[in-house]
Amino acid sequence: MGMCEPMGFSRKRRDKELNAANVTVRRRLPYTVVKTVRPLNDPKGLIDEFHRLRKRIFVEDMGWQIPVDDDFEIEQYDCAETVYLIAHDTKFGGVLGGARLLNTTHASADGSTSYMIRDAYLGRLPGIPATICSKAPPRGDDVWELTRIISFGQTNLGPKILQAANEFLADQAARTCLFLGSPAFMRMARSMGFQARALGPIHSNEDGRFLAFSCDVFKPHPGPIH
Repeated sequence: MGMCEPMGFSRKRRDKELNAANVTVRRRLPYTVVKTVRPLNDPKGLIDEFHRLRKRIFVEDMGWQIPVDDDFEIEQYDCAETVYLIAHDTKFGGVLGGARLLNTTHASADGSTSYMIRDAYLGRLPGIPATICSKAPPRGDDVWELTRIISFGQTNLGPKILQAANEFLADQAARTCLFLGSPAFMRMARSMGFQARALGPIHSNEDGRFLAFSCDVFKPHPGPIH
């Protein structure tokens, strides 16, 4: 017979591990840069590391009930056209966070997939309700979507990733970026000066609270994050 852990022990252990991770990431922030990486030009394998980190955080730590592929959390929106923003420790190595960008004109060869927020609005994603947007989300060369952002809550990785996204999108002559994330993520964007606008109501499930929102791309981008 196996031993049962005392009530609350698992949560306390997870909190302790998260606090230790936050301390580690903060120490490595001076050496961390956010790199823009495309699947066809990734000699260091940073995208695979990012997919491993997504599995660890979303599936193992947060308990999301989503499909995984061996050591990776990867899905239909991870494709040749995806652009990844990856927070990489240039001194000690390792991926500490990241996000992915996809242009809203993207469509799979069979037409069954476009981008995540639009597919949810069209009722194609069982885990995200069609009411995620109050009206049809836009498509256009100057509109991109950012999803799957990962950053430790007590560090400055989130703002670093969002600033890097804005720099990339400004270079692409993008006008707007759509986001799927938590209300806290939208508050972070507003604290950086972005005019974040909700595209629909806040939803909740066993994985937490989330919503779709949009921000105009800054030209020039916001000042450095301290």
